[in-house]
Amino acid sequence: MLRGLILGVHVLLALMIIGLVLLQRGKGAEAGAGFGSGASGTVFGARGTSTLFSKLTAVFAGLFFVTSLTLAYLGSHATATPASVLERAAQAAAAAAPAKAPPPALTPAPPASTSMPKPAPAPAPDAPNPTPPQK
Repeated sequence: MLRGLILGVHVLLALMIIGLVLLQRGKGAEAGAGFGSGASGTVFGARGTSTLFSKLTAVFAGLFFVTSLTLAYLGSHATATPASVLERAAQAAAAAAPAKAPPPALTPAPPASTSMPKPAPAPAPDAPNPTPPQK
């Protein structure tokens, strides 16, 4: 609620600063006085609008700076309550799930033998051949 209010004031200040800057006369505005635009500055007095608009711009810029810092502070400190429906559902599921025991630690398998399996013993040379030769 507070963040939304400060954000609204922040945007309003930004728009007011933009408007004030656009209303102020630039440095080359005196050249237009020869063509009849010099009388428009007398509405706000002999000094023109530069003093009033300059002071208002400075005040609004200071307030804009303060709201910027406040929004940055509020944005860096996350709230403990979830803001979206998905966050609430995830928080409820985490609270409802029973605490699981950690999985057992994996023990390394014994090292495999690097030797080749032993071949079957060959028959003795003087032993008779158990299979007769095929013709």
